[in-house]
Amino acid sequence: MRETLQELIAHIETREGDRIASHTIERDELTVETTPSDIPVLVEFLKTDEQCRFASLVDITAIDYPGDDRRFCLVYHFLSMYRNQRIRLKAYAREDEILPSITGIYPAANWFEREVFDMFGILFSGHPDLRRILTDYGFRGHPLRKDFPTTGYTEVRYDEVQKRVVYEPVNLTQEYRQFDFASPWEGADYVLPGDEKGRAQVDKARGN
Repeated sequence: MRETLQELIAHIETREGDRIASHTIERDELTVETTPSDIPVLVEFLKTDEQCRFASLVDITAIDYPGDDRRFCLVYHFLSMYRNQRIRLKAYAREDEILPSITGIYPAANWFEREVFDMFGILFSGHPDLRRILTDYGFRGHPLRKDFPTTGYTEVRYDEVQKRVVYEPVNLTQEYRQFDFASPWEGADYVLPGDEKGRAQVDKARGN
C-alpha cells in the first residue's frame, strides 16, 4: 500500500508540483497540503487525471486552531473507486480568508461547504446557496469554533402565552460543568423507596 501511495504522490508532484506545499504518508494514508487559492485546480486534477480519478468527494470538514495566524485547516477527503485509493487534501486559511468553492467540480460539496460555514463560519466564494444547514437561521455563532461557549448564547422554547417559539439568553440555574462526582444520596438520613428490600436481603444473608 505504501509503495502505491508513493507512486501516486510522485505522479501528482510531477504534474502539479507547484501546488503541493507538503505531503505525508502515515498509517497507509496519503495527506497532501496545498494553499487555498490552489484548491480548485488541484481538485480538478485529482478528479480528471487518468492516474488519479478521485471521482468521489467523501467529506469536507475543518479544524480550528484559534491561537494561530492561519486559524482554520480545511480538510477534504476523496475516494477513487477506479484505483481503490483515498487521498486527504489540507489547506490552512486565516479567519478572514474566503475560500474557493468546489461545487462546480463536485456538486456534493454543496452541503459539505454549507456545514463548514455553519459550524466554523468559513466563507466560500462561488457557492450557489451558502446558508446554515444544521442550526437555525437565527442562530448566533458557530458551534465548532473552540471559543464558542459550551452553553451557547441563546436557548429556544415554545411560549404557551405567545403561542410561538421564542429565543432567550441562556440562563443556567447552576454552575455549568462543575461535577464533584459525590453520590446524590450521600449523607441522607432517610430510607428511599425500595431500599428496605435491599437491606432485608443483606440482613438475611448475614443471618440477622
